[in-house]
Amino acid sequence: MSDYSETLKEYTKPADDLVGVEERGLRCRACGHTCLVKEGKSGICQMRYNEGGKLHVPWDYVSSLNVDPMEKKPFFHALPGQRALSYGMLGCNMQCPYCQNWQISQAGRDPEAQVMPREIKPEEIISQAVSSDVDVVVATYNEPLITSEWNRTVFELAREEDMVTGYVSNGYASPEVLEYLRPVTDLFNVDFKTCTPEHYKKLGGNVEVVKDSIKRIFEMGFHLEIITLLVPGQSDDPEEIKRLADFLLSVSPDIPWHLTAFRGAYKWRDKSSTSADTLQRAYQAARDAGMKHVYCGNLPGRLEDAENTRCPECGELLISRLGYSIRENRLDGNRCPGCGCEIYGRFVK
Repeated sequence: MSDYSETLKEYTKPADDLVGVEERGLRCRACGHTCLVKEGKSGICQMRYNEGGKLHVPWDYVSSLNVDPMEKKPFFHALPGQRALSYGMLGCNMQCPYCQNWQISQAGRDPEAQVMPREIKPEEIISQAVSSDVDVVVATYNEPLITSEWNRTVFELAREEDMVTGYVSNGYASPEVLEYLRPVTDLFNVDFKTCTPEHYKKLGGNVEVVKDSIKRIFEMGFHLEIITLLVPGQSDDPEEIKRLADFLLSVSPDIPWHLTAFRGAYKWRDKSSTSADTLQRAYQAARDAGMKHVYCGNLPGRLEDAENTRCPECGELLISRLGYSIRENRLDGNRCPGCGCEIYGRFVK
């Protein structure tokens, strides 16, 4: 075992909340892989391991801790214009070759990804949120599902301060982890990468698990937004956008959907970036399919009206944006001031 792996083991603790004991090992239920973790082995994420018949999970550290605009997460229909204390740990349950945060997400898997943990207690995270005068705490940067016991502890303290809490996740969840998080978690942004099973398989996942999670998250009453990165050859074709839209429509046409421009990263640094024309075609395909709230990201100001929120009934401009900035917010609570239509979201705390 490497020195780095030994260091990561120092930032763990045994946990029982998302684990089942079976004859051949421990069944981890923190994500949709539901790994059977044998003695001395780790799950797919490399961060949760079985030692002495106990599942050890990440604890008492962060890899990143920043105050961000809600629009950067992105959440456009949750407390627009406010800021969130965003934190992440290490590791992921998937292996995307274009990950922007690969030094964090692929820790334990890629020898070049060895970001060191920064020790911190849950109380210190919330203390920083209070001192930063924010009302939202978000688990993000790496895949938060694989550190859900830690996140729940942080969120319980956040709730005591009347803060809103959220996950920015790939949505590769188990039903058990969603039930576990629901009492203390308000918001979910899910990265819905593609509708094509072969593409998800290459990334280390199963599209049906993500679809099931999206349905459950919405039905369980989390505020839900979706993001899709327009990856060349994976999700940048209007027909693929139509397939994604058809599924989202079956859940709800009200779900805010963020289509974002790809930029080369990690193992796909040489791939071409998404053009404004490609983003425009995807945006139009999503709108034509019937999604009410479609947004474009990573090319601020390049697509007319694609960052703004309009009333789906009367078309009135409700929120004007440029990048992460709110230029005007005309909502009356969660209603259009023109026609009174109720807009999906959590616009007030």
